[in-house]
This record gives sequence, C-alpha cells and structure tokens, in this order.
Amino acid sequence: MIHRIQRTNILLGASALGVVWALAGAAAAQDTGATQLDEVIVTAQLREQSATEVPFALTAYSGDFLENLGVQDFEELSAFTPGLLVQNQSPNNPGFVMRGITSDSGEATSEPRVSVYQDGVSISKSRGSYVELFDIARVEIAKGPQSTLYGRGALIGAINVIQNKADIGAFDVAGRLAFGNLGYSMGEVTLNAPIGDMVAIRFATRIKNREGYVENLLGGPDYNGFRTNAYRLGLGFQPNDAFRYDLILNYQDDEAPGTSFKAMAYSPADPTTGVVLGGRDPWDGAALTPSTALDGGRFLGLDRTVHGVTGIGRFDLADSLTLTSTTAYREFDSLEVFDPDGISLPLLNAIEDAQGKQFSQELRLNWDNGGTLSGFIGAGYFKEDGFQRTPTEFNERVALAQLAGLLDGAPGVSLTTALPLAAFSSPALLDPILAGFGIPAPFIAGIRNNLKSSHLETGTNFSELESLDLFGDLTWRPTDRLEFSAGVRWTQDDKTTGISTAALNGRSNLGGLLAVQGLTAQINALIAQGTPAALTQAAALGGIANGYVFQLAQPGAANAPVTASFPLFGLTFQPTAGNGSVVNQDLENDGVTWRVTGRYAVTDNTNLYANYARGRRPAVLAARPPSQPFAAPTFTFVDAEQVDSYEIGAKTAMMGGALRLDGAVYLYDYQNFQTTVQVGTQFITTNAGEARSYGFEGQLFFSPSDSLDLFATYSYNHSRFEAGIFDGNKFRLSPDNRASFGATWRTALFGGTVEVQPTYSWQSETFFDDNNDRASLQTANFVPDTVVDEVQKSYGLMNLRIRYEPSAANWGVELFGDNLLEETYIKDAGNTGDSLGVPTFIAGEPRTYGATLSLRY
Repeated sequence: MIHRIQRTNILLGASALGVVWALAGAAAAQDTGATQLDEVIVTAQLREQSATEVPFALTAYSGDFLENLGVQDFEELSAFTPGLLVQNQSPNNPGFVMRGITSDSGEATSEPRVSVYQDGVSISKSRGSYVELFDIARVEIAKGPQSTLYGRGALIGAINVIQNKADIGAFDVAGRLAFGNLGYSMGEVTLNAPIGDMVAIRFATRIKNREGYVENLLGGPDYNGFRTNAYRLGLGFQPNDAFRYDLILNYQDDEAPGTSFKAMAYSPADPTTGVVLGGRDPWDGAALTPSTALDGGRFLGLDRTVHGVTGIGRFDLADSLTLTSTTAYREFDSLEVFDPDGISLPLLNAIEDAQGKQFSQELRLNWDNGGTLSGFIGAGYFKEDGFQRTPTEFNERVALAQLAGLLDGAPGVSLTTALPLAAFSSPALLDPILAGFGIPAPFIAGIRNNLKSSHLETGTNFSELESLDLFGDLTWRPTDRLEFSAGVRWTQDDKTTGISTAALNGRSNLGGLLAVQGLTAQINALIAQGTPAALTQAAALGGIANGYVFQLAQPGAANAPVTASFPLFGLTFQPTAGNGSVVNQDLENDGVTWRVTGRYAVTDNTNLYANYARGRRPAVLAARPPSQPFAAPTFTFVDAEQVDSYEIGAKTAMMGGALRLDGAVYLYDYQNFQTTVQVGTQFITTNAGEARSYGFEGQLFFSPSDSLDLFATYSYNHSRFEAGIFDGNKFRLSPDNRASFGATWRTALFGGTVEVQPTYSWQSETFFDDNNDRASLQTANFVPDTVVDEVQKSYGLMNLRIRYEPSAANWGVELFGDNLLEETYIKDAGNTGDSLGVPTFIAGEPRTYGATLSLRY
C-alpha cells in the first residue's frame, strides 16, 4: 500500500508537468494582450534574466508583492513559497526547511544546509540569519543544491534577499504606520536622496512591537512578544555607466520577553502555593520560572543584535566582460534566557549565548558577448570565528523528584493543587526516593540536605573557520532554443573545533548520586558473572560507591575539595580538565560540488528543463563532553553530507504574461545524512546514514482581468530515512503536503481604488524531531519520553487585507487580519525539556488584526 501511494504522488507530479506542457502548446496562439502581473527579473544564475529561463525551481517575489501580502519576515514568506518552511521560535532560533531539509543548529561548529543571503553575502549562521524584510527589491528562493552559484552552504537551496540600493538622481520619501491588537505597532520610513550627479544615499528603517500572546500567569510581560528595530543606510556611487559601487550598512536589534516553552503534561501552578492557575494547552497561559541565578541573575527574554557592512563594486571592463567584487563584514551577538522545562518550578533554567564574526571577499568575472558561450569564474574567501555558550541551572531536589515521576504531585494527589516548591525539600517526599536508589538509611538525611537548590554548570562550543572557494560556470547555446550549462565549485576548509565544560558552583550532588547508581548497576552485572575476577572487581567498585555515598552525606559536600575519591561531578555533562579548560582539535576538509542543466525553449515564453546537481555539507568534528570529570572530551569525525539531486520541470508565461505557470519533479539521494541527537541538554551532530526525498512543486499566477489577480502554490515532499537509527522516519519539520491560495480583487470606489486580498495557507501533519517522538529512540534521555504527542496535525491559516488608495493623493489605508479563523496550532515541540521527560510546546500565533496608513512623497 505504501509503494502504491508513493507511486501515485509521483504520477500526480508528472501529470502536473504534463498540464504545463499542454498549456504551453497553446501559448503561441494566446500570446497576446497586455501583461497583468509584473514579471520579476532575477539574478539567480548571477546574470539578469526572466524567471522562466532559469533551469531549476525558483520562486521570486518583488518587494511590492510581499508588502501587499503583509510579509515582513521569513516565516511569513514561507507560507507562500512551495518547498520552503521557516519556523520562528524566536529571532534567535529560526529553522529554515527546504524540500524537507532543516537548517537550524545553533552550534558554532555546525554548517548550514539552506543558505540565507543579503545581496549575495552569506548570513546563514542560524543565530544571525533571521532579519526583517523591508525596503527590498525582491527575494529569490532557489531550490536544489546551489553551491556552484551561491556558495559552500547551499546544500539544498538558497534564499537571497536583494535590498533596494540608493537610486542616483532620484528623491523619494515614504512611510507606513500601523497599529493592531496585542499592543502591535509598526513604523517604517524610507528616504532616497541624491548628492550631486554621481552619489545618492538611501535610509530605511522598521520599528515594530507586539505584546506576547501567551499570558504570563505569574505576572510580568506575556510570552512570545517582540520588539524589533531595524535600520539600513546605503550609499551609491556611479560616476559613469561602466562603474558602480554600493556601500550598505545593516543593523537590527531584537528584544523579547521570553518564549513560552510550555509543558503540556503539567498544569501551570503557583510555585509557592501549588494552586493550579490555568489549562495545559500550549495556547493557554503559562507559569514559567521568571529568572535564573546564571550570569549573576537574568530574567527570561532575548537580547540580540546583528550588524554588518557590505561593499559591492561592478566594473564593466568591456561590453561583454564584467568584474564584480563583494566585500562584507558581519557580527551577531545573541543572548536568550529561557525556561526549557516549561513549568513554574525551577527544575531547569538555561541561557544560550551565541556570538559570531564573519568576513568574506568574493571576486567574480562574467562574460557574455551574446554568442553561443557565456559564463563566469570566481574565487571567494570566508573567515568566521564564533562560540555558543549554554549555561544551565538545576534545582537538584526538583530534578530528583522528576526522576521518580513525582513532579506534578505524589500519586493520588488531585491536580487542582500540585506540590509547591517547599514540598521538594520535604523528608516525606525525598527520603523514599533516596531509599529507592539503594542509599542506606543512616546516609539519607545527609544526602537530602546536601542536594542543591541551585546547581550551575556550563558548556561552550567554539569554532574558527577559514574557507577558500574556486568556482566557475559555462553556458553553451547551440541553437536559439537549446541551452546547456555546467558549473563546478571547489571548497577548502581549515577548521578548529573547541569544547569547554565546567561546574560553576561546586560539584553536583545529584550527579554524584547518579554516578553511584551507575556503579551499582556495574556491580550487579559483575556479581551476576560470578567469576573470581568479576567478584574482585565488584568489591573494588563497591568500595568506591560506598565512599561516594559517605562523602555525599557529609556537611558541605557540595563544595568540598576535589579528591580522587570524590570527583567534581556535573549533572548533565562532566567538566573538562581544570574545570573549564578549552580542548581543541583541527580539521582540514575539501570537496567539490557541481551542476549540469539543459533547457529547451518550446516558445519564447515556455521552457522545459532538466538538471543534475551534487550538493555537499562539509564534514564536522562533533564534540562530546567528557564521560567523567576531567576526562578528555570526545571528538567524532562526521563525514561530509552528500546529496545527488535530479529535477525536471516546465515553465510558461502566456496570454501576454497574464498567466504564469511552472512545476518541477525532483529526487534527492543522501549519503552520510547529518542529524542531531540530544545528550543531556546538548545536541550533538551524528551520521544518520542514507535518506531519500522526492516530490513535486508548482506555482500559478493568473490575472484574468484588470480587476482580479489569482495565485496558488502547492508542494508535495516525501522525505524519509532509509538506514541508520531513524530508518523509516519522516524528516523533522517536513509536512508531506503544503499549499497556499490568494486573490486580489480591485474596483473603483469613492474616487479611488479598493483592493480586497484574501489568502489561505495549509500544511499537513508535521513531526518536530527526526526521532518522530518514538519512545524506543528516547530511552537514553535523562528521563525517557514514552508519550507520542510531539506532532502537529494538518491545519490552515486564513488572512485578509483590504486597501483603499485615492486616485489623486499620496496616501493609502489598509485593514488587515491574520489567522482570522483563530486556528490553534503548535509551531514546535520537544526541545531541551524532552531529555528531562518534560517535552515543551510553543503555540502558534492567534488571530491578529489592525490598520496601516501609508504615505509617499
């Protein structure tokens, strides 16, 4: 049955391509009349051309089109882009998913799969990649391996945001002001001004705020709000037609009151009284631990800045020869405090502190004399330094209760009142748990009293990277209708990976207790063997275990001097030598990627194409913390991920451009698929073996009259593991089906024009982890997760915009509403809390609405 369904979907995709071909056959007869939808000229192949001429799946939207849709960020963009899904937990933690492949790791050592660019400059590092989309010329989303065109990180595709540049000789001022529910406000200003005949400046800004949409049941700011300030300053210099230089400065800062990681298995309660305050659903109010002792005391929330400068020079050396130089420097600094367990009790608090600095330089020489050959060659240099620091705070008493399954109250206790925080210091609660660990009665009270209400530890991963690229691409046109292209890129990486772990306020007594339990298991196994050697070893381990128990029960044990018999235990990971020394290893790795394409122009506006491409995600050194205090960390070489991509497609524009239709069928085969597994509170890259993905994408834009525009997109993606630990599982964040629909109807009214624009986006079932929440794959967690609930069923979102613009005025007004049907859904599940047996859930946005006033001079 499974094979029949898969075959059916492939046939549906092929049939859709057949529809494009059939429509193309009528194109010549219908190719008359005025264009109703403006075609976007793109530079996806590093030269200007019509999107219908690009021989791979490409979605390109103009800035005006996105503004009319109300798209302000990547998550909103993805709703209308087939093959792209962007998950926004917070600006610090986005996930870019293209054709089933997710790029979201915050580790400094990880490499992106989906590249994100501003004006051809990579901003792909996860914690610095999520930027506002404002005052832009267009966005191009290229699907499939694109490293030949875009760079080392475009394993499965690239998103390129082309910002508006300073317009020489033009003066323009525009602004927008919006207000809405949940305290929403947004202001935008754009100014373009000439300075003489050869220079112009352009300034643009967006400032927006919104209160949180998940109520804070303990008081204080509600969760999942934002405050974003984004600024851009551009300087354009063009002394003649042969030379142009643009200098662009971008700056963005984001603040947020905290993300609602909510545990649905536990009722939100007052931590002092235990009184339940609300419901368990993710969109109900949450009661999270508001602060942590980490870093001297921090409150929940995000503080992130991203800034950079880009210089782009274009030199026309001859009529057919152009040299382009792109130089960029960029920094991001992001610190997010969050409550990973999603409950009011201080089981676990955490901080992610991610910083990075990047410099890049690319030189590219394009040639095109209008004959049979054209192409480009180039070289690039990329340097990056960064780290990700993840301090954590545990209440050892609450953690011990969670290990025993008593976190929400002892068995039989009504959940109208859960256990308050004070109860987790009670002998009545803790002593039976310690007895269950096999602790002798005389030592129970001492160990109980030594469990820490605040144990602090930290782990940091470091990365230094220097990368060199050499690339080239050649296009051959044997006839006016036929075109072939081939490109290749060689990349050399020199990388240093580092790791440091430390216990910040003494040893973890709960960590020592777990070590004793581990020794007990080894002792029992040796006794079961019954050999003299095994019994001798068991006796030796028993002496060590008894020594640990004795010292754990002594006053002040948590901060006692480190001795050979009582190490500096951590809880989720063990400290490196010297309690925090940095341990480094080097990696040199190179590889080659390529593409081969063919395109046949059936008519001037209809094209068929086929391509094959090899994509590559560079090899990494996955660093694991020491297995015991002060031992050496483990560096595991994870092979470069490789994908072979096969795609065929068709694109057509007919009826004078009033109808544009394209579709593509693709197949990906992966080797050494890189994924992550959770180890304590850290995520480690590992090799999941082979995987396969195939599917269909299509998009349609139709303007049947001057008063009506229609568009629709659809994507089917079947992404599955075919070997390794996740054999048979779906890829995470990869719904099999996604679709969007929209219409713009306009009519003359009140001396102006009224536009009504409804849109609807829909997606099918989604898992949030490659383990698909299978209990058998989560037995190694701190607390095993045996409940299958980390999945979002299919859902859809309805949006509406109504605009009015007077005919003889320079202003307009818009009413907007998003998620008008008040669909409840989750945008993420599992997260760090999953390892503690407390998976957390993040609610999606509720209904929002408001009004916007636009002005232009």
